[in-house]
Amino acid sequence: MRKLIFSSLILTGAHQPVLAQNTESEDSYHLPNMVVTATRSEREKKQLAAAITVFTREDIEKYQVNTLPDLLKRVTGVDVVQSGGLGKPTSIFMRGTESDQVLVLIDGIRFGSVTLGTSPFEVIPIDQVERVEIIKGPQASLYGSEALGGVIQIFTRKGVQKQEPTFTLDAGGGSYNTAKVSGTVSGETNGTWYTLGASHINTKGFDAREPTSGFFGVNQPDNDGYYNTGLNARLGHRFDNKAEIEAFFMRSEGKNRFDGSNEDQTEFFNHVVGLSGRLFLTDYWESSLRLGQTRDDNDNLDLDGDFSTNFDSTRWNATWLNTFKLSDDHQLILGSDYRYDEVESTTLYTELSRYDVGVFTEWQGRFLDSHFLTASVRFDDNEAFGDFVSGNIGWRFNWDYGLSAFASFGNAFKAPTFNELYFPNFGNSGLSAEESTSVEVGLAGDYDWLRWELRAYHTDIDNLIGFAFNPNTGNFGAENTDKAQIDGIEAEIGTQILGVNAQLGMSLLDPRNRLTNTRLPRRSNKSLSLDLSRSFGALETGATLLAQGYRYDRQDNTNKVGGFVTVDLRSAYQFNKNWKLSGQLNNLLDKQYQTADTFNTADRNFFLSIHFTH
Repeated sequence: MRKLIFSSLILTGAHQPVLAQNTESEDSYHLPNMVVTATRSEREKKQLAAAITVFTREDIEKYQVNTLPDLLKRVTGVDVVQSGGLGKPTSIFMRGTESDQVLVLIDGIRFGSVTLGTSPFEVIPIDQVERVEIIKGPQASLYGSEALGGVIQIFTRKGVQKQEPTFTLDAGGGSYNTAKVSGTVSGETNGTWYTLGASHINTKGFDAREPTSGFFGVNQPDNDGYYNTGLNARLGHRFDNKAEIEAFFMRSEGKNRFDGSNEDQTEFFNHVVGLSGRLFLTDYWESSLRLGQTRDDNDNLDLDGDFSTNFDSTRWNATWLNTFKLSDDHQLILGSDYRYDEVESTTLYTELSRYDVGVFTEWQGRFLDSHFLTASVRFDDNEAFGDFVSGNIGWRFNWDYGLSAFASFGNAFKAPTFNELYFPNFGNSGLSAEESTSVEVGLAGDYDWLRWELRAYHTDIDNLIGFAFNPNTGNFGAENTDKAQIDGIEAEIGTQILGVNAQLGMSLLDPRNRLTNTRLPRRSNKSLSLDLSRSFGALETGATLLAQGYRYDRQDNTNKVGGFVTVDLRSAYQFNKNWKLSGQLNNLLDKQYQTADTFNTADRNFFLSIHFTH
């Protein structure tokens, strides 16, 4: 069973933008046109070359999603592959890159398994999420390892900062004996803000996997349940000189059942604690520091419910950022990251810890009012494989008539995971980092009645880590054996017709192994999504269609998993300013489909919930 990591800390106070509207850090949580992740400072989306998607808390509630993977399915160019129902392992393929080639941050802190290198999106409580920013394309020049396909940053609940406390309460239930409840309280007094939230979700689920044959065959026709209880707290203060300090705590624990040949239950516990500070040293120099620790405990149980194996991780994190305002049109960022990872496990890894130190700089500039440039470079010293230098440059030009053109180029890398380096009789301590180069071009239009965007990209990846026979050990192990080429086109259109808001997204993808000319596994080569919504006074209705082409489940392209079309319906009625009733009907057509071979997905299902805000 995949190792569960729930790491998070505190986002260093957002930077006062030079090229964007001056916005305080807590307000940026609620502005979809402002982005922090793309430059590690606040910038407007229309000033950046990167492909960006932002979901606010209002979007999460509008779409009535109960899990983070359900939200990410709405992102053009992101392919979500799930191995069963709620809480089951979920893989995110961004623009055809591997799941461990996408960097995931929670409040500015790396999130994911240090042994597998992937992130357990399935256990992040969506009720604890305030905002999600998705940046597609290489971002290693700012973040280092793993940001090869892109970056997903999750901001936890910060609440509404008002003098009077604000309370929210949500409760609901639906198919598969699913129940969910959550609540928050937040407020501000004399420059001190606070947030406290809790959530719980529980489901009996359905049979996660079909019967399979072979040495690792599984035949467990039972319901595979899941529960998760989350808690988060935040306390901060802003001084008269605009300096800020903030502390953050988050905890998530639960149990997950699945179908496995030796183990079929996982008990997980995650916590994170952090402290950040922000100080304006001069009118042109802002400095911020973030410190924190993340711990993840994961116990796997055998078929009799007895303890079998465990994987425990601790991550120590420190970040120092300095932002310099060079002029009204130019800004410089200097920063450094330090990370120390530790593993404790019943598996006897040959090494139990490693560090990574990175230093970087980024320049942001504007020329002739309409030209925006960003350029960044980073140096990483990784204990596992050595040094790496990454860079990125982006350009955007905004015409007066709503048209924009943009282009970018960058390289990136992904450090080998603990399993690839140190797992007994499998790991290879001599592995090199996976390396990539990417180029992207595009056009966009933004008008009162229509928004559209068209992008094309090309990525080459070398030193891909695969599995090969080692004659010296007599075992199959990790080796830098493969190369990949990924070409893709993305298109998005948004408009309003007769009061109906429509959003259409399309992705065409060709992810190839350059040595075997086979398609990379578990990626669909085409995807289309359509979302329609309309309000009738206090009633809001919506529908979402998702269509994906077939994919292969194995590297040799022998296991073909068919494409599918699903339709989801939703509706919400606002009784008054305090009470709202919501309902959704998912998989309206009752489509029987899979995204991973032999792993089942939900049939037609419903969920009803009631919401209170004061």
